[in-house]
Amino acid sequence: MRVRIARDLCVGAGQCERSAPEVFAQDDSGLSRALTRTPPAAQWPAVHEAAGLCPVGAVVVTEDGAADRAAPDDRRETS
Repeated sequence: MRVRIARDLCVGAGQCERSAPEVFAQDDSGLSRALTRTPPAAQWPAVHEAAGLCPVGAVVVTEDGAADRAAPDDRRETS
């Protein structure tokens, strides 16, 4: 699985960072970003929790390879 933040949707609520601080962080603009696109398996429960808590659905979880076919990430996001 892969994860990314749809930064065009992100409102900076911070639920993702609170749920999975090893995977998500807020940048200087207050918007969230994924620290890694492929978190270790132990982090996936927290990633799914973050996706469920995001008030605008900005946490995008996909099967491997599907994220590459999805809408392009904001280039400020790190992989």
